Formats: sequence, structure tokens, C-alpha cells
Amino acid sequence: MASTGSTGSAASAASSGEGSPYSQAQVDPLAALRTPGEPPWDVYLTGTVFLDIIFTGLDSAPVRGTESWARGMGSSPGGVANMATALARLGLRTSLAAAFGDDHYGEYCWDALEQGEHIDLSTSRTVPGWHSPVTVSMAYEGERTMVSHGHEPPPEEPAPECPPHARAAVASLTPGVRAPWIGQAARKGARIFGDVGWDDTGRWDLAGLADLEHCEAFLPNAEEAMRYTRTDCPRKAARALTDHVPLAVVTLGAEGAYAVDGRTGETAEVPAIAVEALDPTGAGDVFVAGFVTGTLADWPLADRLAFAGLTAALSVQDFGGSLSAPGWSEVGAWWREIQSYEQQDPAALRRYAFLADLVPRSARPRPWPLRRAVPTIGFRGSA
Repeated sequence: MASTGSTGSAASAASSGEGSPYSQAQVDPLAALRTPGEPPWDVYLTGTVFLDIIFTGLDSAPVRGTESWARGMGSSPGGVANMATALARLGLRTSLAAAFGDDHYGEYCWDALEQGEHIDLSTSRTVPGWHSPVTVSMAYEGERTMVSHGHEPPPEEPAPECPPHARAAVASLTPGVRAPWIGQAARKGARIFGDVGWDDTGRWDLAGLADLEHCEAFLPNAEEAMRYTRTDCPRKAARALTDHVPLAVVTLGAEGAYAVDGRTGETAEVPAIAVEALDPTGAGDVFVAGFVTGTLADWPLADRLAFAGLTAALSVQDFGGSLSAPGWSEVGAWWREIQSYEQQDPAALRRYAFLADLVPRSARPRPWPLRRAVPTIGFRGSA
């Protein structure tokens, strides 16, 4: 499917006079499903929040022994905040449990998430004397290089003993580690969506992912899926994973994504959308957020995959993790623009026709490509 890439710089000022730089949800994808007495939250998640500092406009990777100047810089909450922001911008009522430092970085991240993105932080806490983790990301040539710094984590886990009641929870599974809150959330009726990172132990043992038993869906990338299942094809891997989890979703990079529902035998595959990728930070989190949104809204499996891939593609056209997570304004702008192409493939257009009844009908359609304002920290006094 044809598309366009963003050519704007991420260094535009936050004080552009056009209101908050954050994308507020204009659509409630679960409106038709909401009933009295339902859970107060659509999605719950927990993890570590980083302060992300993103340098943009670099022509190449930094060279040893030299000084590089970036043409732009932005700051935003990162880490688990990438996922929380992506969920909230798609209209899901999101609750996050995390530890925040009592420094300026922690205050900024808390305010950006609670006031800027309307994410519930009632289960989060501020830890006196704890330095907020920081990641510096340098984006160039569609790739990124990151340097992180953090002190020992707080002695208590950020997750409360009893997680809040929610329709769903997103859990990052860790080999060899069981997180008690995942089972507790599942027993309270939450639908668990599990993702996973690289297995540094090298064992790639599905039995080591103990909390997979609580998951409704598991969303690894192709390499992770093949290593865990000892297969040589990501589609075979997805089918093999349904022996362990009801729904397996495997991302295929530039090829798109493939999913198998082991309960019904249904499969779906959606190609990736070709875009000009500026920064892949957070794209995996955005994909999961898009898929969770479609699942909770009871969309067909192929529509869920298409929407997840679309939101991920929109995110890589801008810099930063939570900064680049798209909202419904971005989805709507893309949908209106893509229909205007004279040479558009009708079959490809039909693939995303479900968006027609979802995207906001703005009296003043936003231009495409979008140019976003990037927030950064304003320091007062000595730092």
C-alpha cells in the first residue's frame, strides 16, 4: 500500500501556540461495549519509567574522539511509559504502576503522563532519594543508538500486591521469573497480553516463561518466536506457540505480521506499510497497543493486525518513543490522505476500510505529513 513519510524535524518548539503537544484521544473504541459496573480501567501495566532524551538531526553515528552536534533534541517519558502513552492516545483508559524518582526528571515524567496523557497513576509512587533512570537516544539513518544510566531500583516492586480491576493487562514476560501480579490480574478477569524481550540466558525455553499460562495472547517478534519454538519459519513458530497460548501474534518486520488463533484455527497475515522510518524507538510497544485496542473492541483478527501495523508505521515517522505514539488524529489524517492517491490499489484500500467509521471527522482536517511539537524539560534555577 502506498504511503508517505514524515519529512519534518522533531526539533520544533513545544510552545507553538496550538495547545498541548500531546495527542488526546478523540475516539473511544470501546464506546459500544461500555456498561454500568464495568472495570474502571481498560488496561493496566507496570514497569520502569525512564526519562528519554532524544537527539535528532544527526547525519551519522558519533565518531570516537570527535564532537557531534544534533540539530534537534526532545525529552519525554520512556520505558514502560511508551506503552502506556500509546494505549492512552488510542482512547483506552490506562492505569500505570511505576516508581518515580523525587528529582526533576521524575516530576517531569509524572506530570507528562498524568496531566499530558491522562494516565492513571494512583498505583504509582514517588521514591525519596531515588534517581530517575535516564536514556539518551541518538537517531540517525533510520536507526538509533542508546546510552542508559540508572541507580539500583527501589527495594519494593512498583506493582501493587493487588492490581486494580481492568479489562486487560500488558505484561512483559521475563525468562525464569514469575510476576505474582499477572496471575492475580488474570484471576480477576483481566485478559493478559504478553510480550517478551531478548533472552540473555540463551536458553530460549518456553517453560521458563511461567506467566505465559495466564496470557490470552503472546506477541514476540519473528526471531524470538523461532528461537522459542526451535523452528526455522516465523509462521511455523506462530502455529507452534498456540500449543502454549490461545493467540500467537508474530511480527515480521518489513513483511508485516502473522497471527494464529489456536481456539478457532483462524489465521491472518497483513503486510507492512511502506514508510520513511526516522526512528524505530517504541514501535513494538505501539504495535502491541494497537492490537490490544482492536482486541478489546472485538474487531476481526485481520483488522486488529492491520491497525497494529498501521499505528506502528505511523510511529516510526517521528522521533522518540512516547513522543511518536499516534493518536486518532494521526490515524485519521493518514486515512484521508491515503484515499486521495489516484493510483491507489483498491484491494489495499479495502483492507483499511474499517477505519471509515472510527476516525474523527474533523471540520479542519490536519495536513499530512504531520509535524509534531516535541516537549522538553525547562530547567529553573540550578540543576
